[in-house]
Amino acid sequence: MTAPSAVKAALASQAIETPSWAYGNSGTRFKVFAQQGVPRTPQEKLDDAARVHQHTGVAPIVALHIPWDRVDDYAALARHAEDLGLRLGAINANVFQDDDYKLGSVCHPDATVRRKALDHLLECVDIMDATGSRDLKLWFADGTNYPGQDDIRSRQDRLAEALAAVYERLGDDQRMLLEYKFFEPAFYATDVPDWGTAYAHCLKLGPKAQVVVDTGHHAPGTNIEFIVALLLREGKLGGFDFNSRFYADDDLMVGAADPFQLFRIMYEVVRGGGLASEVAFMLDQCHNIEPKIPAIIRSVMNVQEATAKALLVDREALAAAQATGDVLAANGALMDAFSTDVRPLLAEVRADAGLDPDPVAAYHRSGWSERIAEDRKGGQQAGWGA
Repeated sequence: MTAPSAVKAALASQAIETPSWAYGNSGTRFKVFAQQGVPRTPQEKLDDAARVHQHTGVAPIVALHIPWDRVDDYAALARHAEDLGLRLGAINANVFQDDDYKLGSVCHPDATVRRKALDHLLECVDIMDATGSRDLKLWFADGTNYPGQDDIRSRQDRLAEALAAVYERLGDDQRMLLEYKFFEPAFYATDVPDWGTAYAHCLKLGPKAQVVVDTGHHAPGTNIEFIVALLLREGKLGGFDFNSRFYADDDLMVGAADPFQLFRIMYEVVRGGGLASEVAFMLDQCHNIEPKIPAIIRSVMNVQEATAKALLVDREALAAAQATGDVLAANGALMDAFSTDVRPLLAEVRADAGLDPDPVAAYHRSGWSERIAEDRKGGQQAGWGA
């Protein structure tokens, strides 16, 4: 059994990355509902992110998305983050919204379009240099909708060529994180549809290329914790994107649909040493009908609760039951931890850090929501262009 002091220390040192785009207007292809007080600039997104970190104590990193977060001076943006007690995390590339990318980006049959996409990826590495960011996050909407539309093998060749060019441009302390998604928007053959495809490309590229697992990017019934365990074992889990889904890539608050799955995933993270590694744990969510900052705070808390339960698993009892083939005792060891109410423990962790034990209540008392609703009148609200 892990000592309570060790559990509290692990929870206090946890770092969860929040996405800049979750503070802006975001939603579905059907509709994006605007809200009052939404940031108009990347700087205002960071201001909101600082409130999340202020109340939770474990959200000091903010991911950027280019061009949604494009500014004239990225070094100045990094200084603004630092002044707020934050740092800039993954730089997320965008090669899926331009009309040129209708048939793909780096896998497009036209070399001119592939060059445009590659130039953007290299631009993102330049931004990493300016901001001090470690990670380049790559997700491609590339794929085909119809059999025969393009040659599947040739598209993999084009993908490999682009990834190799980006990999060569990375600095010694920078990484490429390759994300996969089994469908949408490509419905016949997606070019990076699963962890195996991403892993194969990353393995060939080298140690600076690693795989990103997104909770919502799998077919129903997929054992995500198995994927996490295997990639951790191979040293190829570079990042984990937290969200929740009922049907597809819903991007709902993490733990909303299946908190037991989140617990199982976090147990494999703990078991595989992921908390003490360089794995980037990031929320990748959109908040369309719920208030954005409280939803992000709640998501951070949900990850904390799942982590606390994973840390409380009696691993000695579990190992003993597994070794003797005691199926019920082994499952019981996990279920006992999952059934534990860890909210008092997390309240202690926050109190020890000088924080309010209830981050959501503290945020509502802060008056920040009312302040930004008044101060941010006028201008163009940030959004993802849907």
